[in-house]
Amino acid sequence: MLTSFGFASRLSWSTNLEKQSMRETTVAQISELQKPINSGFGMRSSAMDVIHGIDLTGKTAVVTGGYSGLGLETVRALASAGARVIVAARRPDAAATELAGVAGKIEIAALDLGDPASIDAFGESLSGPVHILINNAAIMANPLTRDSRGYESQFATNHLGHFQLVGRLWDNLVAAKGARVVSVSSIGHRIGAPDLNDPNFETTPYDKWLSYGRAKSANSLFAVELDARGKAHGIRAFSLHPGGIMTNLQRHLPQEEMIAMGWMDKEGNLNPLFKTTEQGAATSVWCATSPQLDGIGGVYCEDCDIAVRHVAGGKAHGEVRDHAVDQDAARDLWALSENLTGISYG
Repeated sequence: MLTSFGFASRLSWSTNLEKQSMRETTVAQISELQKPINSGFGMRSSAMDVIHGIDLTGKTAVVTGGYSGLGLETVRALASAGARVIVAARRPDAAATELAGVAGKIEIAALDLGDPASIDAFGESLSGPVHILINNAAIMANPLTRDSRGYESQFATNHLGHFQLVGRLWDNLVAAKGARVVSVSSIGHRIGAPDLNDPNFETTPYDKWLSYGRAKSANSLFAVELDARGKAHGIRAFSLHPGGIMTNLQRHLPQEEMIAMGWMDKEGNLNPLFKTTEQGAATSVWCATSPQLDGIGGVYCEDCDIAVRHVAGGKAHGEVRDHAVDQDAARDLWALSENLTGISYG
């Protein structure tokens, strides 16, 4: 997952983008709930810590990309609490290998978030209530690629694929009579807001980090509008920054770039602010299961609590930027997403 260590110096244009975002959100509509609740957990809490004492017997959870990194630890925690966990996997054979030693009620189903037909097939294959959906799968900072529709891959996979997935599982979520949808965003959201006029880099020169930042802002904005539309049906939505964790998500990054960004030193030792995968999965699991969030939704979280809104002079990393929790922007992104996917729900 993206962290901000050395980030501003590595990407000099990010400062200008942040200034632009602040100008655009001077009259932003931000939920009054976007403030910490002092959960008692923190940066070093693990997924097993936050799920301790929670019984998910009889509940069904779906985790995209739940066979590596954060997803694997998320599945492990949910299954340990008694949930039936469906792992949505682009590579089912690899998922079967990675999940072989994980105890609990675990099923694997094929899902390619970059393929609309695959998403439809996955949705049609599920019956009964879905109580927890964790939109965990993602790609990061890859070279420019496009799906069969011509959509840029980071936006298409990280946001549009999950938007379509929730639409296909809408009836399952409603049937749960108390579902939670959790979207894994990133501190990378601060790079900039989605460009609703050019979401697929058709006119803007492609930049892998700009694309990632826009997609992660989209993850957060999706949770804002999904919660607004879903709460009448018992569906609450959350987004989160899991922290800095070294996983397969970094597969497109050469070591030299990660050293330059401060993620590791020249010997390969990780920045001490990085988390373990067990710690990185904690906020996803907390958002999906904690009774502390009953009656709350549409908020961006980090370190197992609701995140603080960013203010000028705030922390060098962390905190949520207004452009990622702006209710007006969330509605506009939703309309664009409906148009691009042909999916309408909620």
